[in-house]
Formats: sequence, C-alpha cells, structure tokens
Amino acid sequence: MSDDHTTSGAPNELAGEYALGVLTGGDLERARELAKSDPQFRVEVARWSGCLAPLLDSVPPADPPAAAWDRIERRLGGQANGNNVIQLRRRVYQWRGIAAAMSGLAACLALVLVADIRPPAPVPAQIEQSPAQPLVAMLGDQQTKVKVVASWDPAARQLVLAVPGEMPSDAQHSHELWVIPAGGKPRSLGTMSAGKQMHMRLADALAQLLRQGATIAVSVEPRGGSPTGAPTGPVVASGVLSQA
Repeated sequence: MSDDHTTSGAPNELAGEYALGVLTGGDLERARELAKSDPQFRVEVARWSGCLAPLLDSVPPADPPAAAWDRIERRLGGQANGNNVIQLRRRVYQWRGIAAAMSGLAACLALVLVADIRPPAPVPAQIEQSPAQPLVAMLGDQQTKVKVVASWDPAARQLVLAVPGEMPSDAQHSHELWVIPAGGKPRSLGTMSAGKQMHMRLADALAQLLRQGATIAVSVEPRGGSPTGAPTGPVVASGVLSQA
C-alpha cells in the first residue's frame, strides 16, 4: 500500500484494508491508532471483517505443483537457494490470499453501493407545541403581606425574584428558596441574595417542577443554606404558581 493513503484515504477504505490485513508502514500505524481511539472506525473494521469472512472461507486451499519450484529455480539461473525458495513460496501464498480478499472487498463495495441507492425514509411530520405560559407566585406571610414576587419563564428556564417587602436578615442566617410540587417534597432552589431583585437560571430537573399549582416558599436557614436538604427554619413567605 502507498503511504499517501495515510493523509488522503477515506476512513471507510482504511477500515476495509485493515480488516484485510494488507496495510503496511504508515497506513498500518494510522489504522492501529484509529482502532484504539475511534469507536466508529472499530465498527467499520468489524463490519468489513464480517462481510469478508465468509468470502475468504469459500476460497479452497491449493498447493502449487512440485514442478513449479523447479521452473522458478531454472528461470533464476540456478542461483536460488533453499531460503529463497521458502521466501518465494511465502510470497505466493500471501498474494493468493490478497487476491481472494480483494475479490471479497469488491463484492462488499458493491453491496454498500446497492444499499446506498435505497430511497431515504420519510421524515415524520413535526408536531407544533404551544409554548409554555409564564407563571407568577405572590409570596407572603400569615398576614398575606406580599414579601416576594416570583416570576417563572419556562422558555428561558429563568426565575426572577422581586422583593418589594421587608426580608430582615443577619450574618448567621440565609433566606433559602424552595419549590414544593403538588403532593411532593420541598426541593431547594438555592439561597437568596440580599438585593431587591434576583435572577436564577434553573437546571432541567428543577425547571420541570415549576408548574402551575406548585408552591414557592422562603425559609430561614443557617448561613449558606439548610444542612439537611429540607427546610429546617421557619417559613416566612410562600405562594402558589399560577398563569401570569
């Protein structure tokens, strides 16, 4: 094989030649590296091996007639020794195997070309889905005084918190935000900052919990948030998500 194939040969062709065992030099090194690092290349090698195996089995072994080696020695002028004859025999066997394998390769290429002619599968019709509506929750305390307005944008997976009321805090405690699905357990959305407005972009697992009817609540926790993964302090504000 030519080393030019190392830079210009298609991976599919390289996989077929690697499966045949006819690569040498830089081509062989490249194929070995791809077999170690490229899963798609290994799949191609396995595909070629499976395609070629039955074709190679169908080639019956045949030994050359004994007189052939005498004729070879005569053509070489009687200079061939035993080692040269052994090497020539090995090359004859090698090229006989390569010829049979190349016939199998051509047959597999024909199968691939026929398979590629098949018409493409029809593309399923896309079902248009209406965008999810934004939701709002008014979070207040037992006196229904609004302390936090939570606005949820499902398309952007963004929760915006506005704090129009008073949310007293100290250095030892944090306000932690929770979502409580209908009939579910509280899940932390993180601690709140001290500002009057806060933007939170939620991961998919949490975003799926913010649906109409879910409760948003704020509890007082130790600095940095609840150590247990559940509310441990008093709930100072809560409200239910509904369409804006």
